[in-house]
Amino acid sequence: MLTFPFNISQASDESSLRALENLMTEFFHSCTTNERKREIEELLNNFAQQSGAWRHCLFFLSNTRNEYVMMYSLTVFENLVNKMWIGLASQDKMEIRSCLPKLLLAQHNSVPYFIRNKLCKVIVDIGRQDWPMFYHDFFTNTLQLIQTPALAPLGLVMLKTTSEELACPREDLSVARKDELRKLLLEQVPTVLGLLTGILETYWDKHSVIASTPPPSPTSRESVELLGSLFQGSQYSKLLCQPMAALDNESHQLCCLVLECLAHLFSWIPLSTSITPTLLASIFHFARFGCDLRTKAKTGQSEVNKADRARIGVLAMTCVNELVSKNCVPMDFEEYLLRMFQQTFFLLQRLTRENNAHTVKSRLQELDESYLEKFTDFLRLFVSVHLRRIESSPQFPIVEFLGLLFKYTFNQPTHEGYFACLDIWSVFLDFLTTKIKSRLADRESVLNRYKDALVLLLREILNRIQFRFNQAQLEELDDETLDDDQQTEWQRYLRQSLEVVAKVMELLPSHAFSTLFPVLQENLDVYLGLRQFIVTTGSSQRLNITAENDCRRLHCSLRDLSSLLQAVGRLAEHFIGEVFAARFTDALAVVERLVEVTCYGSQTGLYDLETAVPSVLKPDLTDVHAQALAALQAYSHWLTQFYSEVHSQNQSQFINLITSAVNASSPLITTKVPEKLLLSASHLMVSITATVRPVFLVTLPAVQNIFNRITTENQSQRLPQEAHMFVCRALSNMLLLPWPNLPESEQQWQTRSNSHASLVAALTREYRILRGTVNISPRQPGLDNVKAVIQQTLPVLRDIVDSISSESTKSRQICYQSLQESVQVTLNLFPVFIQQPDVTDEMLAFFLILFQALRVQMGVAFTGQIIHTFLSMFTREQLAASILQEGSAGCRVVQKFLKILQVVVQEPGQAFKPFLPSILSLCMEQVYPVVAERSSPDVKAEMFELLYQILHQNWRYFFKTSVLTSVQKGGVDDTMENEAQFTAAMQAFGQSFLQTDIHIFKQNLSYLESLNSKHKLYHRVLFNNSFSDVLLHKSHDLLQEEMTLAIYNMASVDFDAFYSVFMPQFLNGCQGVDSNQRAVLARNFKLEQDLPSFTQSVQRLVNDLRYYRLCNSSLPTGTIKL
Repeated sequence: MLTFPFNISQASDESSLRALENLMTEFFHSCTTNERKREIEELLNNFAQQSGAWRHCLFFLSNTRNEYVMMYSLTVFENLVNKMWIGLASQDKMEIRSCLPKLLLAQHNSVPYFIRNKLCKVIVDIGRQDWPMFYHDFFTNTLQLIQTPALAPLGLVMLKTTSEELACPREDLSVARKDELRKLLLEQVPTVLGLLTGILETYWDKHSVIASTPPPSPTSRESVELLGSLFQGSQYSKLLCQPMAALDNESHQLCCLVLECLAHLFSWIPLSTSITPTLLASIFHFARFGCDLRTKAKTGQSEVNKADRARIGVLAMTCVNELVSKNCVPMDFEEYLLRMFQQTFFLLQRLTRENNAHTVKSRLQELDESYLEKFTDFLRLFVSVHLRRIESSPQFPIVEFLGLLFKYTFNQPTHEGYFACLDIWSVFLDFLTTKIKSRLADRESVLNRYKDALVLLLREILNRIQFRFNQAQLEELDDETLDDDQQTEWQRYLRQSLEVVAKVMELLPSHAFSTLFPVLQENLDVYLGLRQFIVTTGSSQRLNITAENDCRRLHCSLRDLSSLLQAVGRLAEHFIGEVFAARFTDALAVVERLVEVTCYGSQTGLYDLETAVPSVLKPDLTDVHAQALAALQAYSHWLTQFYSEVHSQNQSQFINLITSAVNASSPLITTKVPEKLLLSASHLMVSITATVRPVFLVTLPAVQNIFNRITTENQSQRLPQEAHMFVCRALSNMLLLPWPNLPESEQQWQTRSNSHASLVAALTREYRILRGTVNISPRQPGLDNVKAVIQQTLPVLRDIVDSISSESTKSRQICYQSLQESVQVTLNLFPVFIQQPDVTDEMLAFFLILFQALRVQMGVAFTGQIIHTFLSMFTREQLAASILQEGSAGCRVVQKFLKILQVVVQEPGQAFKPFLPSILSLCMEQVYPVVAERSSPDVKAEMFELLYQILHQNWRYFFKTSVLTSVQKGGVDDTMENEAQFTAAMQAFGQSFLQTDIHIFKQNLSYLESLNSKHKLYHRVLFNNSFSDVLLHKSHDLLQEEMTLAIYNMASVDFDAFYSVFMPQFLNGCQGVDSNQRAVLARNFKLEQDLPSFTQSVQRLVNDLRYYRLCNSSLPTGTIKL
């Protein structure tokens, strides 16, 4: 077995190197066991920890070709520089600073690029520690490398690594050193940018194709004309019209490195005049590589391939996007910004230019996908961040830009590219809408400027969602697989398109309507005309369209009709409110048409037709019918406004619309129709009964039919659960919700109350029979049937209560009267099913909604009885058993129980105050001990919310003195009652801040802040230490801002005490730092009382304390700290 000397002095460098090479080869060999790998790892770690190991690593690096050995040796150096540098002898540091750069110069061409890059990083890490005091030529060495042609690539790698490691350093530096490094780097920026500009210019000029002037072609003339309007005589139009450079491989690699450096520099340097027009022009020269993939190389040169040319274009656009993403633009940079946009739109013109050989789409398809993504990113940043700055500039032709964006959008080669462009249009339309709303005086002139572009956009998007115009592309879209947002690719395509249509509608309502409605009418005529092709034979109906071509055309027309119905539904919101009267005629035409279509679909039963291609046409016919019902549902708010504003003049018209809509829905509420249609009809009924609420609805024969069907159905005819709930909700709404436009005396509450009681009695017929059940066993015959009855009935009752939870007292009274017997049955059954968590889960969900919506109607006595039953049933053992099964039904039961208690403790008045001690006891003595040391995130979240609500709503249970009295007395009266329970609650909160769950941490932090703002909690108890300790660990860094604010609020109770007592105590208790470091930390924590300065001091303290601990932990034993 191979070994490696623990004590490096005992072996020669040569033999150590051989042993190390053999070990490394063995470690990475496929046959080496994990146990042996651990042994080798331990050997290597021990070797690296020894004093002077770096000297041997220097020898290894100089004398090996083994990549594993090189990487290991560099890791030893990296560890030395980043963790042990402060304790290293100055002579050793000097030797390392001298040797490593020499090694880099000697070997950079012969080692793999990743070894070269790692060596560069180690040298930069030394610069991060020592430049400029002990390593004064660090940066000048890098600049010299860049200026030496043969070493320029190496210099650029060093420069990029320096930018990455020094501009945004990690926490292993003090704040003072970070600030110093940034300042030093900023001083170098003009020099660096000047050097990089020079390289780009030199290589462009060197490789530009110098050719005799060709005769003008139609396309070049068109390009110059376009440029004339875009640049208005800008000197850069000539530069950008120059022929493309043809780079050889070496030049290409160098220019790529320059652009990579620039991209990283631009990510942190502020916009300033150091970024010169010449530099911008050079970057744009190279950005052209992405959109001009054909060039003519100079004779005798080997030109780079298409992928490499695209890469240089991508890097150039990355630089541009880094600049454009900055929102803070100094005044003296705005002109540069304008120039940048002019240059980018020159590229946009090139991308969207048509000629005899290429369409725009074929040009874009040829381009690299990454380049197009970068270009789309640029357009998005321009529109979202800078359009407001540039739009009014006479030098920027915004309308021409929109024309180019239009061509770019509708010639995208991929769906993702098209979606991204639609997002850009959405941002632009939002910008325009905001601008128009804020400028009432010249609203029309602003709108007219963009009208043609918006009209064109609307028409093209409508064409793009229709198979009639865009069949090939639409058939590529997946309409089966759901994404993370639970929609298919087709649904996403349609939704994003319709969002843009809706935004245009908001700006140009009449025009948008006049564009959309005729297209809808055309497709509706095809659909309504199907009646003549229906052939009836016996009890079945058949659609007599069989020719393949006719079926295909019908399929496309039905798909388009479905999309257009969704479009019309999406526009419903633009017909209501202030514009109701002005757009009444258009909206009425739409609603009448929708009512006609839904009635036609239901009467002819198109969903049940036999067709020549059933797998295609049947779903199409069903979908059109469902979308027509959904579109009609979208106009329920318009119908409500119609009912309240004009129903007195058009009573018959309104009654006909509602009657027809109900007649269209009623036949579909049956198990015999596709579920999609059943749900659409149920949704429409819910909207009519909840939103429109016509007084005559209950008298309609179709409604009576639905009522009879639901109240007399047996198990075999029962609707699917979701549809059943919707229909029951609609019937309940009709009887419980107040009728609009009528006084209280005409609401017929008594009649409606009787009808509602009958409805609920019919719905709970089987459930109420269970009242006599006194015990069950898991093996009892019929148990599953009992469970099924409970699980079918309670969700329906819960839904009925939920739908009236925000309604008037009268509605809630009637609801509770109808439910009273079922509530009592549920309470009786609860103890029986306590060991069946799936059933108790349903029961508690029902009680939770009862407590939230009907606790006043239930009365104090009965509510108290329910709480008492729950508190006696949930023993500590029962709770523990449920909580320990995380994610189970039992766990959900405990969550709902705690939610119910949250409702109880929030109730004002004295009625439920007697339960407070029991609830607190349950919380702190039964639930908390079980969850304290476990993750149990769901139960924990509910338990802490319950604790918060107890404290917030019942503060005077603990502190009798009100805040007002305390203020009048000039301080906080600390007279406390129930002190043990208050202290236990505070300890529970404090303990949660020492655990890893960041969500609980954030929730509880917000609760304490709320208690402080409302009840001055921090005057009574402070959590300074909790947060200060957590801040020092990295586990909760995401909440650093929130913790700092909480510490500030605690400190502001008494700043003097915070600075004079708490801070010294805290620093003295900090482990891992010495007294001198504590003194520096204390000195740097400024005695400020405003939040921004305080925040800065806390951040500095946290950073520097972590830094000192890191330094001290890496010092050799016995090192003297100065």
